[in-house]
Amino acid sequence: MKSVSGLTAATLLPGIIAAALLSASARADVVTDWNVTTSTLVSSDIGNNPRLRTLAMVHVAMSDAINTVHNRYTRVVATVPASPDASAEAAAATAARQILIQIYPAKKDKIEEAYAASLKAIPDGSAKDEGIKLGMAVADAVQADRANDGTNAPDTYRPHTAPGIYVPTTLPMLEQYAHAKPWVFGSADQFRPGPPPALSSAEWARDYNEVKSLGGTKSTARTAEQTEAVRFWDNINFGPAWQAAARELAMKHEMPLAECARLFALLNMSLANAYIVNWDAKYTYNLWRPVTAIRNGDQDGNDATVRDAGWTSFNPTPMHPEYPSQATINATIASAVLESVFGPVKAIPFTATDVRDAKRTRPFASLADMAEEQKNVRVWGGVHYRFAIRTSEDVGRKVAAYMIENTLKPAR
Repeated sequence: MKSVSGLTAATLLPGIIAAALLSASARADVVTDWNVTTSTLVSSDIGNNPRLRTLAMVHVAMSDAINTVHNRYTRVVATVPASPDASAEAAAATAARQILIQIYPAKKDKIEEAYAASLKAIPDGSAKDEGIKLGMAVADAVQADRANDGTNAPDTYRPHTAPGIYVPTTLPMLEQYAHAKPWVFGSADQFRPGPPPALSSAEWARDYNEVKSLGGTKSTARTAEQTEAVRFWDNINFGPAWQAAARELAMKHEMPLAECARLFALLNMSLANAYIVNWDAKYTYNLWRPVTAIRNGDQDGNDATVRDAGWTSFNPTPMHPEYPSQATINATIASAVLESVFGPVKAIPFTATDVRDAKRTRPFASLADMAEEQKNVRVWGGVHYRFAIRTSEDVGRKVAAYMIENTLKPAR
């Protein structure tokens, strides 16, 4: 199996499944069931970009299938005729199955096992049969829509160098997402932020020195609590925590099927867009990471920054440019989407569970507190500057507001 930040998928899967089961405060429905199945499957992918693409495809297909039956919310992709006599549950499960089998043919047995469990709960008859046919048609429509979205384009990243000068030869990850087709809105650069601060600026020096002080492996300024927070998130738990929060809230509120489908489609389309919007900005500005800047602090032309030749970030530095911060955009978007459905996230407590070990948890008084910590650990871990966090909050708010306003609206 592919590794995920040094861990195998086989190591992660039991934790993901256990965490999902622990979060279930009420009976799951077909949407949350397939969110667990999809989250388990995507954990073996390298990089969060393809993981969120798959989650978005599955949940858009499920939402479109359900609304082809119930017509509660506008559909995103599907234009197949309304089918009010079909089983919405059979249609949703079939749509999810068809998407996942196309993406993970080698895992067909696992997918079919989940599909059989979904169908077993639905009475046999014409409604079930019509639902299965409908789900296949909707999945075909979603797959066709995403077939040329640019995410599988060749990686043509050109390393920034001078003739004859060595640069590290491991290329950045998934550069093609900088040019990919978003969901709902027009282009990857639609929400591109302005450039990072000039290296000569006081803002650059202030944020350089903050991450240099807090984010290094040998930092004496970072507290024990901050260190534990960095270790918990460690690039692994960010995404699963928001999926788990959405499942927990959906089940606690016993959301009707169409409402639950809308929630997960809106959340995952918005998060998939976050990776496109952010990659556009990252590869437009190509800003150096703290580990590069701090080791070359004598070359930025700013007297307020001092070089540390041996500085290393406490968190492993991701293989793509620094600006903006993906974790911050994601936390901002997820918070806004959940707040649009369930009310202020400052009033919603949540306990995050480590996907590697379901016994390891991190309780928060509110989802807002969890979002704030997810932003801060990128500075405490030495991989982002504070100005990237501020910019990313603005980008995330804009993406979320656009998505909430422009898709999955009430159909009647």
